[in-house]
Amino acid sequence: MDAAASTAQHRLVVYGGRGALGSACVRHFSSRGWWVANIDITSNDEANANVLVKPTESFAEQAGQVTAAVAQLLGEQKVDAILCVAGGWAGGSCASKDLYKNADLMWKQSVWTSTISSHLASKHLKEGGLLTLAGAKASLGATPGMVGYGMAKAAVHQLCKSLAGEDSGMPTGAVAVAILPVTLDTPMNRKFMPDADFGSWTPLEYIAEMFYSWASGEKRPASGSLMQLVTAGGNTEATPAL
Repeated sequence: MDAAASTAQHRLVVYGGRGALGSACVRHFSSRGWWVANIDITSNDEANANVLVKPTESFAEQAGQVTAAVAQLLGEQKVDAILCVAGGWAGGSCASKDLYKNADLMWKQSVWTSTISSHLASKHLKEGGLLTLAGAKASLGATPGMVGYGMAKAAVHQLCKSLAGEDSGMPTGAVAVAILPVTLDTPMNRKFMPDADFGSWTPLEYIAEMFYSWASGEKRPASGSLMQLVTAGGNTEATPAL
C-alpha cells in the first residue's frame, strides 16, 4: 500500500519508527489495519511509507527537510496520531570530557525530533488527534550523572505542557501527552545490562498498546500530561506526574 491510503483508514506517523520502541509501534498499529508512516534515518520495511531524515548539524535544515517530505507524502490527508519516540541516552557530569558532545547529541535526538513533531502536528494532525512525546521520569528531578540527557528530556516535558495551551497551534481538540519511562525493555538494554532486574523494565508492547488505546480515544490523558511509566514485578502503571 502506498501513501494514497483510503481516506477511511486510520493513519499514523511514527517519528523514530526504526528504533526498538518505534518498530514495536509500527508493528502494533499495522497489525490492526492502520496506515503507518515512519520518519527515521533508515527505513522500516513494515511501514507503509518512509521519510528518511538527512543528518545535518543544522536544526533548521533538518526540520525543513522533514517538514517538506512529510507534506509531500501526506498532501491534504490528515493523520489520527503522531508518535514521537525518537531519542537516546548518554551520560556524563559537568566535568565529563564528553559533556559538550553528549549534550549536543541528546538535544538533537530528543528536542529536535519533538519540536519537529509538534510542528507536523499543527499541519497534519486531525482535530481531536493525538501527539505523543518521549520524556523521562529521571528528568522530574536532578540528573547530575547525565546532565545532557536530563536537560533535553526536561525540555520535552516543557514543550508538552506548552502544547496544551490555548495558543499552541495544535488542532482543535488535539491532545499532547509525554511518556516518562525509567528503563525500556529493549534488546540493546538487555545486552548492556544483563544482570539488571528485567521485571522493573517497561515492555515495549505495553507502550504500543497504550498508544493504540489513546489514539483510538480510550483512556486518553488530558493534553499536557506527563505520564510516568513505573514497572515493578513485571506490572506497569501509567500515572500522571505531579
